[in-house]
Amino acid sequence: MDGPATYITGFVPHANMSTAHHMLLYGCADPGQKNEPWNCGEMMDSEKKGSFKPGPICRSGSQIIYAWAMDAPQLTLPEDVGFKVGGKTTVQWLVLQVHYKDVSSFLPPNTNTDNSGITLVTTTKRMPKRAGVYLLGTGGELEPHSIVYMETACTITDDIEMHPFAFRTHAHTHGEVLSGYRIRNGHWTEIGKQTPKKPQMFYNTTHQDLVVKKGDILAARCTMNNDGNTTIPIGPTQHDEMCNFYMMYYVNGDKLSSDGYCFKAGPPNWSWDDFGASLHLESAPSDISKLSAVDNTQDGSTKEDFNGEQEMASNLETISGLQHFLQESLDSEYGSEHSDPARVAGFTQRESEAWREYIRALLKLEAEQALDDLENAYDADGYVY
Repeated sequence: MDGPATYITGFVPHANMSTAHHMLLYGCADPGQKNEPWNCGEMMDSEKKGSFKPGPICRSGSQIIYAWAMDAPQLTLPEDVGFKVGGKTTVQWLVLQVHYKDVSSFLPPNTNTDNSGITLVTTTKRMPKRAGVYLLGTGGELEPHSIVYMETACTITDDIEMHPFAFRTHAHTHGEVLSGYRIRNGHWTEIGKQTPKKPQMFYNTTHQDLVVKKGDILAARCTMNNDGNTTIPIGPTQHDEMCNFYMMYYVNGDKLSSDGYCFKAGPPNWSWDDFGASLHLESAPSDISKLSAVDNTQDGSTKEDFNGEQEMASNLETISGLQHFLQESLDSEYGSEHSDPARVAGFTQRESEAWREYIRALLKLEAEQALDDLENAYDADGYVY
């Protein structure tokens, strides 16, 4: 990036969750490759096919700038806040990593293409408040038929004051509630709490006047529900899990956190109990793994709307649960020899109009009408039109 520094003040995503599972925008001093595109980061091991050259995301100076998933809308930073890139900063390159839900349609002999990406809103006007992202996450695994707490915590050692203004949660299908906290002198203050089942956008922090400084502890928990029969590891694909809590902050001036990450091994090898007495677990809130009716709805919905969503979610928590319900319904109606699970899965993934109408009806709790709509989507043999 030649010339003076540029400030990023907004992010406009161009992607659909049916194709791109999530996207991460990194700032690099030196990128992993200078070919467009390349097979980067953890994806080097997860994808063996294709002709893309492998390489890390960044060879040096890696930092996360932005993340997107679940059809999250665009993000505009607060007034006078911007991510400083180019010029004399350590961010000389921007690298966009796209995690695809399924890449089979892009690999030979298929010839499909994709234009998922992000438009950056920028200015060369100097912003007095420099933005940064601090990421808390874990490794570990989810044992079958269990509620699992994936926890992480780190002490801030930089002599700076961070002002958190937004947060984002990221998990896959097993995530229920993700929450983050600042602990100071034994007092826990919530940074943010959200379910990753909602659009995985950056939400306003719970306390807009919160300050994080040297000696404070940042902690996060991902509450996971694995009701399946297999152990689910943390990993990069949609079949694995992730536990990530992003804290977007600003500083007055130029100095950001020198270490923008806090990662722990996760269960069964690490939990908050392993941090030590300074975490003051006896003072931790009792509702860390629960959402209240006012927890960051921030979308114009009312308390009644939120309660309706919670009621619906408690009855039918995941799309996979709905798929299982559909499978049982087809077996009962048409016989198992006609109700091919692959056809049911294909039906949900391609999001036909009948499927969208069914989901809309569920959200309105109009189950009886929804079943009628669903029945119209099948022919006499139980196959999807």
